[in-house]
Amino acid sequence: MTNFTLPPPFAAHSVATGLFIGGQWRAAKNAIEVFNPSNGQLLTSVADGDESDAGAAVDAAALAGPGWAATAPRQRAEILRKCHELMVAQQDWLAALISLENGKTLADAKAEILYAAEFFRWYSEEAVRVLGEVTLAPGGANRILVEYQPIGVSLLITPWNFPAAMATRKLAPALAAGCSVILKPASETPLTALAIAQIMQDAGVPAGVVNVLTSHHAGVVAKKILHDPRVRKLSFTGSTAVGRALLHEAADQVISSSMELGGNAPFIVCGDADLNAALDGAMLAKMRNGGEACTSANRFYVERNLYKPFTDGMVARMAALKLGEGSDPATTLGPMINAKAVEKITELVEDAVAKGAKLLLGGTMLNRPGTYYPATVIADVPDNARLLKEEIFGPVVALQAFDSDAQVIARANDTEYGLTAYLFTGDLKRGLRISEKLEVGMVGLNRGLVSDPAAPFGGVKQSGLGREGSHHGLMEFTECKYVAVSW
Repeated sequence: MTNFTLPPPFAAHSVATGLFIGGQWRAAKNAIEVFNPSNGQLLTSVADGDESDAGAAVDAAALAGPGWAATAPRQRAEILRKCHELMVAQQDWLAALISLENGKTLADAKAEILYAAEFFRWYSEEAVRVLGEVTLAPGGANRILVEYQPIGVSLLITPWNFPAAMATRKLAPALAAGCSVILKPASETPLTALAIAQIMQDAGVPAGVVNVLTSHHAGVVAKKILHDPRVRKLSFTGSTAVGRALLHEAADQVISSSMELGGNAPFIVCGDADLNAALDGAMLAKMRNGGEACTSANRFYVERNLYKPFTDGMVARMAALKLGEGSDPATTLGPMINAKAVEKITELVEDAVAKGAKLLLGGTMLNRPGTYYPATVIADVPDNARLLKEEIFGPVVALQAFDSDAQVIARANDTEYGLTAYLFTGDLKRGLRISEKLEVGMVGLNRGLVSDPAAPFGGVKQSGLGREGSHHGLMEFTECKYVAVSW
């Protein structure tokens, strides 16, 4: 097994490239090649785990689980606090690592590291607050005692777009609750998860409590793990299609499942909104991570009296973005994750234009190394365009005008997804009224950012099951036990 050493100025830092099982780094029979989307160059190779490795990971987690569950909540909390401190102290090279394997800008990568570290701090505080209940039964014959116990061995599957934050958003509450885990990161961005595993080991997480299984055969290893009766929890972030398949696998053992799936977020700008504030919020909601986020604004609905100035403002702001390698500090728009992503965005844009939409900016693939797509703005997008129905996952703004609240609410809810919505208005009463009618799990009201470790993150409809973050995220990793007792 070898290590991946970062290029200057972070050459003093390296990341192990093996499987992390039972507190040990181990090799695998095969390897996964990891590429830099900014230039298409090979970064390194990491271990490609198989079914036998998956079984070993479950063995390690099952062995370590009882001891971790019995560890005092305060002790678990102090270890999580140490994880937070180490991540913050190492934020610069961790951000550089994310930028290398994911392509996102250094600014976005640094913001992600700090956001990811915050989950460790938040759940270090929540670990000591898994409170039970004691009540008198209505008939008076006995007490009702309720306690919350660790659910057990948990499989955590994370995506490539936020390789640090999606890992810690699952790892931190699972460990706070007293569970041992197997983390399966995306094969496009495995290095960040491996770096976090090392940090957690350095912080004092006992061997076997956290196991990292990198594998190019996600379906095979997930099936192996989910059919082991010792595994009691699945937490997945990714596409709705893959989420459905995992739910089928989890059903055989009736495994508790949390799903953070796809989105198709509407961004609504009412005619009474502050134009500059709405434009600021739009750029944040759309262009965070280059549009490669499940919470990314997908469909822009602007009230007709503000439609032209808002559209002009978006063209100006999108045109000002500097396309380039994520590791270049001057870059404000990095590459997409791979060529397949660029092809999908291209198809969506070409479909909209063919159906009558007006291309105002961008919209053409770039002939350069790396997997880039330019900042793009499309106005007057027709209802039947795929841009309004499918998750774009790229730097494309699709605009429509609307004439009434009822009309825009109907358009916003006309999707199978229900993760996030954004709404800008100068009338709070109007904003809250519309917010209540939007079929989503989260609303950014006069805000372009909704994510917060202290807030419940999750969607409705086919955007998922359960919540992450906040106290709700901790309770997802517990089982409720009721004891009828007399005294």
